[in-house]
Amino acid sequence: MTTQNITFWKNSSCLCHHNLKYLEEYYSKYIIDVNKKKINDCDHIKNTKHIFMKEKKIFLEQDWLNIINFFRFYGHNYSNINPLHNSVKQKDIDLKYCDNNIPLNFNEKILKNFFLNFRSAYPILKKPLDILKKIYCSNIGVEFLHINNEQEIQWICERFEKNPLKNFFSLSEKKRFLQQIIKAESFEKYLNSQFPGAKRFSLEGCDVLIPLLQYVITFSKKNNIKEIAIGMSHRGRLNVLSNVFKKNILNIIAEFSGKNCNSTFSGDVKYHLGYIRKIFLNYKNSISIILKHNPSHLELIYPVLLGTVKSHLEKKNYHDTNNILPIIIHGDAAITGQGVVQESLNMSQTKSFGVGGIIHIILNNQIGFTTSKCNELRSTKYCTDIAKMIYAPIFHVNADDVESVIFIIQTALMFRLKFKKDVFIDLISYRRNGHNETDEPTVTQPMMYKKIKAHPSVSIIYSNKLMCDNIITTNFLEQEQKKYFDNIQKKIQNNNINNFSKNLLEKYKLNQKFQKKINIQILKNLLISANTIPSNIHIHPLVKKIIQHRYSLIKKNYIDWALAEILAYATLLYSGISCRLSGQDINRGTFFHRHIDIHDQLNGSIYTPLNNIKNVSGKFYSNNSVLSEESVLGFEYGYSSNQNHTLTIWEAQFGDFVNGAQNIIDQFIVSGVDKWGEVSNLIMLLPHGYEGQGPEHSSARVERFLQLCANSNIELCIPTTASQIFHIIYKQIFKKNMNPVIVMTPKSMLRNISTYSKIDDLLKNTFLNIIPEMQDNNIKNVIRLIFCCGKIYYELMNANKENKYISIIRIERLYPFPEKEIEICIKKYHINCEIIWCQEEPKNQGAWSYISIHFNNILNRLCVSKTIQYIGRIESASTATGYFNIHEKEQLSIINEAIHIIKKKD
Repeated sequence: MTTQNITFWKNSSCLCHHNLKYLEEYYSKYIIDVNKKKINDCDHIKNTKHIFMKEKKIFLEQDWLNIINFFRFYGHNYSNINPLHNSVKQKDIDLKYCDNNIPLNFNEKILKNFFLNFRSAYPILKKPLDILKKIYCSNIGVEFLHINNEQEIQWICERFEKNPLKNFFSLSEKKRFLQQIIKAESFEKYLNSQFPGAKRFSLEGCDVLIPLLQYVITFSKKNNIKEIAIGMSHRGRLNVLSNVFKKNILNIIAEFSGKNCNSTFSGDVKYHLGYIRKIFLNYKNSISIILKHNPSHLELIYPVLLGTVKSHLEKKNYHDTNNILPIIIHGDAAITGQGVVQESLNMSQTKSFGVGGIIHIILNNQIGFTTSKCNELRSTKYCTDIAKMIYAPIFHVNADDVESVIFIIQTALMFRLKFKKDVFIDLISYRRNGHNETDEPTVTQPMMYKKIKAHPSVSIIYSNKLMCDNIITTNFLEQEQKKYFDNIQKKIQNNNINNFSKNLLEKYKLNQKFQKKINIQILKNLLISANTIPSNIHIHPLVKKIIQHRYSLIKKNYIDWALAEILAYATLLYSGISCRLSGQDINRGTFFHRHIDIHDQLNGSIYTPLNNIKNVSGKFYSNNSVLSEESVLGFEYGYSSNQNHTLTIWEAQFGDFVNGAQNIIDQFIVSGVDKWGEVSNLIMLLPHGYEGQGPEHSSARVERFLQLCANSNIELCIPTTASQIFHIIYKQIFKKNMNPVIVMTPKSMLRNISTYSKIDDLLKNTFLNIIPEMQDNNIKNVIRLIFCCGKIYYELMNANKENKYISIIRIERLYPFPEKEIEICIKKYHINCEIIWCQEEPKNQGAWSYISIHFNNILNRLCVSKTIQYIGRIESASTATGYFNIHEKEQLSIINEAIHIIKKKD
């Protein structure tokens, strides 16, 4: 602001619109008798006429800005975005509500006069209000003024307000859009004719999704996008597979008829399956399009897709997130109803989980199964209101307006490319059939489906438009439909069917990794490097004490639990394997044991020793996650399912909280291979153990994981020594048959001296499925064998130090269950030995129900008449007591019962 303007503003400040009424009265009196002037602070009132003219111009400008902002803010409320009805007419727009300061008689003439200042930008503009209605109240509704970035707001303003009358698409493009819609519609008609009543979750009513996705491919070719990764639920999935991914329709037909089964897996329904398509641009370059496998649990694919994209970005060393384009297709009921969406949105913009933005497309058919009333579906006006939590732009668009839809996806892609942020497209459509093809929707939505039945398809609407514009002839629609059906018949005659399983599994072939040879000196060097802190880092005294303790252990040739874990990571990095560790508070560790990052106490800088080891090619990623289990575990699964060069580890803050991610465990981690052939190298670390901390900090629910074990789908381990956790982590990436590993990790045991291991043992041994009795008991004297797992072993061992009649055997791997090793172990003892299973969990929890079956099978094979006996807590609805004194009594009772009987016989 210039000095002249400041002076003018100061001198005229008393003339602001708040004082307008008073000033008008005062000026009237002044005109009558100039000599009666009494106020000295307005000496410039002689120039009032000139100033009032300027003020009038200022008021006019402010009125105009208020009008524009009214349309920017509220235009979407008056837009024709619902193909079934236009509930708000544009003539109902009442400008008096746009700002209290605008006079009620404000009219278009004033606005038109103001537009004279912008004739260069709008040379053909005649009716300013009409153009604003056209921009913000047409078949597109825009929400963007909630965004907290001025540059993004300005970009959207210019995108919509600049050249608003421009025709964006060529005649050939429009013709191609129609052809794609006809193919989408014909696909559904063909399947309905061949398999009437079969579930296919038709796309009908939102056929425009196909040209939308086809345009995404066109855009990607022009903008150096290497991959497109799509996650979507069942609605329209088969249509997308056929018309976008070019999956052979004969394969889809075979899936309907049950002729294309793969005996390798249990498989999944056809509208859950994923696919990969590669589009070759030239002999060097191509674009990969990936559709992720998806369960019926809506929205679970969202965090999994995020993880997949992050994995690809790092695996292929893409420095620009724009090299991969993620698209997630939601349903309108699911996006507001499923909490994993909020969790994933919260996670999506964070440092360790961001992928440079996602294109969100909501197939908004205005109904969730049988529920269509907004006040039953959600508590907000739009299903996309959740997007405002991350300041993402929202575009509502009428799915019957093909060109508006393509304009919006173009806008969304450009925005994401420029700002690397999420964009939401609310594709408002309808569902021509019921929830599925066996459903009768008129039972619950008679009025809606009366409208739908009378409503023309988008192919008819758009073909009529193009005919009016003389782009196509009257018989174009019929010709294209006939061409589509004839093409299917040719394929059937040629029996041109693909090997489905090959397509499905092609991307899961794992490269063989070769372990580097390691010796004791290499291990010690790695240990020292991974715990060396530069002298200029000001360490917290408590952390310094831990580091010093680690050095003392290394000198004595020992490692504790934290050292074993860190050494496993360092050894993998040395072997060229990267590691990704994720979870709540993992850098420090919930139990103050890990300290991956060292925080300088003076300047707040962070030093990560594992990322400063010399002569290693692997990278270490440690990521404190958001306070979420479901979305973060889903992300890590997605990351791990596409990685054979990076080991992925997720740790729960406490194992008890893992049930917050039970959907991810059930639908992906334990069943991904069996349903889809999708492998994962994920390790889940779940702190587990009874220490009197109550029902929410005791159990990771071992019994639930054991119930899910089958067909070598996962491994379940409960290690009790430092060397065991080292082998679990280090060996995971080199396994021939890749599967996730569930590890019940300790809490109080982390600092137990008995868990320490010698560094030499890491070279001599591998992971031990069972660890036999450690005391030098004479086997002939033993009359009781106690089998157990986890922390309770050390309590039994301490109570049994001088008892020569008991042997305590630890089972370190519960699945796959080591039956042969246990059978060999039992054979060493007298046939009349008591066989006891001891656990600290209640009887209806823990491993008892699972192991009792296996043990009795073993005893039957050995022709032993006895069965295994149980010692532990009684059955309980809760995992643990909330009272520490009761916990101690229960724990002592278990130990005494396990030992006391033997002492009596002694």
